[in-house]
Amino acid sequence: MPKYGFLGLGIMGTGMAANLVRAGFEVTVWNRSPEKTAPLVALGARVAAIPKEVVEASEITFAILSDPAAAEAVCFGAGGVLEGLRAGKGYVDMSTVDAGTSRRISAAVAAKGGRFVEAPVSGTRKPAEDGTLIILAAGDRPLFDEARPAFDKMGKKTMYLGETGNGARMKLIVNMIMGGMMTLLCEGLALGEKAGLEQEEILEVIEAGALANPMFKGKGGAILAQNYATSFPLKHMQKDLRLAVLLGDELGQPLHAAAAANETFKQARGLGLGEEDLCAVYKAVKG
Repeated sequence: MPKYGFLGLGIMGTGMAANLVRAGFEVTVWNRSPEKTAPLVALGARVAAIPKEVVEASEITFAILSDPAAAEAVCFGAGGVLEGLRAGKGYVDMSTVDAGTSRRISAAVAAKGGRFVEAPVSGTRKPAEDGTLIILAAGDRPLFDEARPAFDKMGKKTMYLGETGNGARMKLIVNMIMGGMMTLLCEGLALGEKAGLEQEEILEVIEAGALANPMFKGKGGAILAQNYATSFPLKHMQKDLRLAVLLGDELGQPLHAAAAANETFKQARGLGLGEEDLCAVYKAVKG
């Protein structure tokens, strides 16, 4: 039975690591706020004081951190991943970052004799808890194959996308589309209300036709219920939109709709909504 490590026990990481522990794997965990390790310890996980110790205790270490700065800090910082690596060990970063960040981490891991896979995930809190994420992996193919038993406990679909950077790009594009869709749904609901229409009926019409999709149904219902309990933090969606727009700049691809969505989410962050669910962007749209 392989020994796994897991770094980052936030909204996503807690459920993902728990699924590994429940599957019977030996798992060592770390989180910047130590109190968040308690639920994993109750399930049978071990705890390390610093990321270096997790890597030393594990054959493959998984990480899911909040943004590029956090991913680099855990890798390059004092007591970080690089200090625990030795030849043959695997590091799988499941954070949503830009391709440049992923490539920098990959090169540093390789320089220490380790192996690297990026594997950002598509999904929110419930899929993380249920083990039904979509995993978008790229990088070292043998490490990807070795990590597959763990991926299969964390996700319902795992894709191998080739060279490092492709997983990051795929995730940013998927979230860019989601952010744009979320913005337009909110504008439609706000406009409909001001036009004297029932928002429940707007959602009913959407659900009955070609626009039907799980996000509109779930987030639309949450907006009507004024339930903004965090499944995917609004601040993280804005970060992903910003990184997608930067990718468009890098490649010379116009992204008019994505740029507009980014500004809407940026406005919502300015209103103090960053810690709420991404559907709280409705409050900024409605005004």
